[in-house]
Amino acid sequence: MTASDRRDASATASGSATASGSAIRVLVADDHPVVRGGIVALLGAAPDVEVVGEAADGREAVVLASALHPDLVLMDLRMPELDGDQATARIVASDPNVRVLVLTTYETDDAILSAIEAGASGYLLKAAPQEEILAGIRAVARGETALAPSVAAALVHRMRRPAAPALSARELDVLRLVAQGLSNPQIAARLFVAEATVKTHLMHVFEKLDVSDRTRAVTKAMELGLLSR
Repeated sequence: MTASDRRDASATASGSATASGSAIRVLVADDHPVVRGGIVALLGAAPDVEVVGEAADGREAVVLASALHPDLVLMDLRMPELDGDQATARIVASDPNVRVLVLTTYETDDAILSAIEAGASGYLLKAAPQEEILAGIRAVARGETALAPSVAAALVHRMRRPAAPALSARELDVLRLVAQGLSNPQIAARLFVAEATVKTHLMHVFEKLDVSDRTRAVTKAMELGLLSR
């Protein structure tokens, strides 16, 4: 799509919304004043969007969402008082009619999943083109989902990744110490257990991870995200 086509599409979407006489009422939540001001300016230039409030932290976003009943909250993730995902969960639980669109710089798997699980209807990045942000707002306001391409790819990859086997707390303790380079006797001393107990735990880890040596056990556990928990 050319820049001209994007402008035409944006104008069509804007025109249809304003023709219906119902601008999208948006609450902007971001703890950085300059960034928040830029977002407000961007939305203010869109004829089908009305900024009804600004929040400087997650707790204020929850309070203002309850008081203003916006159609949509444009939510940053990392904020003082209350993180964006926690604020999202409270807002959606309080009023399911209020939709939340995350707009952040973070695109890690954990951040994405946390926001989606909290009830966010979309996840966009602040580096996205302005047209993409506005299109995301309009999509979420219509009840659709808006995901940045990299975010959608991360979710697909996460869904396709094999489920991690369930290791016990003690098995994870042993595996973490193996990852630090400790020998079985050193692990036994650190955990105050017999060396035979360490060997038994490692045998169970090998079976669950379907590996045959310590090095592969550690690398596979890292691939599955087990050692980051």
